[in-house]
Amino acid sequence: MRYLLDTCAILFIAEKTSDLSPATLDLIEAAPAGDVFVSAMSVAELACLQERGRIALKQHWRAWWDVLLQRTRWPCLPITAEIMAEAYSLPPPIHRDPADRVLIATARLERLTVVTTDGKIRDYPHVATVS
Repeated sequence: MRYLLDTCAILFIAEKTSDLSPATLDLIEAAPAGDVFVSAMSVAELACLQERGRIALKQHWRAWWDVLLQRTRWPCLPITAEIMAEAYSLPPPIHRDPADRVLIATARLERLTVVTTDGKIRDYPHVATVS
């Protein structure tokens, strides 16, 4: 199985918190190189979260992100026109959060399972998830 990490999952894994299940953490750790992805959408979310004081990283989000990707070797998928078109063509019921739409669209187009604790994404019936 191949995975797309939601921004919350990226934070949980990187900061070693226990919000993801041990089974999910084992899946991510056991995944072959190149089977765990992140989205460029998470860059924007991390920047906004730190700027608004909603997360406390030990360094500026940009340096934190660069070190994380260098350490994990997780490929970062770009946000393409195709992904944006899919994000705003998702079958209902879909909520309005643009970041979640982009992550879901990316997962659907790339045939990835979203790793998330976000209930709105987990409840969306048109994308595979684990938490």
